[in-house]
Amino acid sequence: MSRQVFCRKYKQDLEGLPRPPYPGPRGQMIFEQVSKQAWNEWLKHQTRLINEKRLNLMQAETQAYLAGELEKFLDGANFDQAEGFVPPKS
Repeated sequence: MSRQVFCRKYKQDLEGLPRPPYPGPRGQMIFEQVSKQAWNEWLKHQTRLINEKRLNLMQAETQAYLAGELEKFLDGANFDQAEGFVPPKS
């Protein structure tokens, strides 16, 4: 049976991640409060931001920017979109 968490983004019990996505307190918070669905959606969105904005992940400013966008994404606040992104037609 999969592990359930009360998802911070969707405000309901959903399947949780199998393990923290990275070490430390932030990884533990995500493990405890973010569903697998919300985390996968964030990873896709983060990838779009990195690609469309041509972000350099080695820069501390970029890491701080993405951490802030993650918080906005999880809290349902207005978060940055990739300007050139056009969603695929289904």
